[in-house]
Amino acid sequence: MRYITKLFLLASVMLLAASCMKDEPLNAECDIEQVILHTPHVGEVFFNPTDSAKNVLYSASDVVFNVRRHAPLEGVTLSFTITEGATIERITPGTDFTPDEAVEYRVTSQDGQWHRVYKITISPEPVHIVSSELKYDFENFELEPKLKKYYIWHNEQLDGTFGNDWATGNPGFKLSMPSAAPDKYPTVPVDGIDGKALKLTTSDTGPFGAMANKRLAAGNFFLGEFDVSQALGDAMAATRFGIPFALEPVKFTGYYQYKPGTKFQDKNGKEVVGRIDEGSIYAVFYRNHDAEGNPVRLRGDNVLTSPLIVALAKVKDVFDTGGEWKEFSVQFDYREPLDRELLANKGYNLAVVFSSSEAGATFEGAIGSTLLVDKVRLHCQKEE
Repeated sequence: MRYITKLFLLASVMLLAASCMKDEPLNAECDIEQVILHTPHVGEVFFNPTDSAKNVLYSASDVVFNVRRHAPLEGVTLSFTITEGATIERITPGTDFTPDEAVEYRVTSQDGQWHRVYKITISPEPVHIVSSELKYDFENFELEPKLKKYYIWHNEQLDGTFGNDWATGNPGFKLSMPSAAPDKYPTVPVDGIDGKALKLTTSDTGPFGAMANKRLAAGNFFLGEFDVSQALGDAMAATRFGIPFALEPVKFTGYYQYKPGTKFQDKNGKEVVGRIDEGSIYAVFYRNHDAEGNPVRLRGDNVLTSPLIVALAKVKDVFDTGGEWKEFSVQFDYREPLDRELLANKGYNLAVVFSSSEAGATFEGAIGSTLLVDKVRLHCQKEE
């Protein structure tokens, strides 16, 4: 009798478990979280072995592997980490990879109701470097293609093509102010000296921002990535500054206007009497691997203090300019000799950063502080 009772109880537990499994909703997410490029020629393909793995931001749909100029692509394969239960298939016909030609993959959610299309590109180093001066005129922008809620920008590269390396905190502002019109976001395009310029404004994040104790959002603009999944948690980790750079930066120039807001407030929203807000303009050149060989991206809490920083060019005293454009020109201050072999292997990252409130990373500043930036140039040492 006891044996029959045990069987009954076991069967009941199994039925209950099956019922729970049946009732659990299927996953609706359809994201690529990581892509790894496998090749039998790692040293001939990548500048650094760690470049073979790419963590993919939630907001991203383009993944680019930067490889050496004459990288052998025979035998290249990809492996993916995708969200639980999702499936992935290659849409582009064939199995090979052609330099600078995107290959499309479709990820379908476990419940079959959703899918996303990703583009994977293997991009060799340009054959010729056209110029040793990078021009940042901020003319190449568009509304973010999916939601069309905020603006994104494309950066001019050394070979004259355009990339997707400019980032802003606009995606994070959307979390707190989803009904805001595109021109009400902290970072927007405006008319400049000639053509367009950047307008960065420290903005109120509304009731939701106050509830999260993140009462303002400084307008910011930088070379790197913004991870919106970290915006409400570890905000410092949301800003990932810098992109690989293979020239020696020498001088940082451009034009700006600045107007501080009327009331500086601390992170709790309390006015700091007598303190006047100021903007921030700088460029950082740093080693992108630590002593153990791990890849590094500087964050909001160490972008100006990391021991990996090799050179810094920071504009001093970004104060009220009285509505006039002010020219800036600052040399890179090198803290250690440049390693030419490391430079050739893209072992350095460059970050160019603009913010309407210097303390905006800690949610301090004056709402309404406005920084305009235009005609920025990065002057590099010419290669022999």
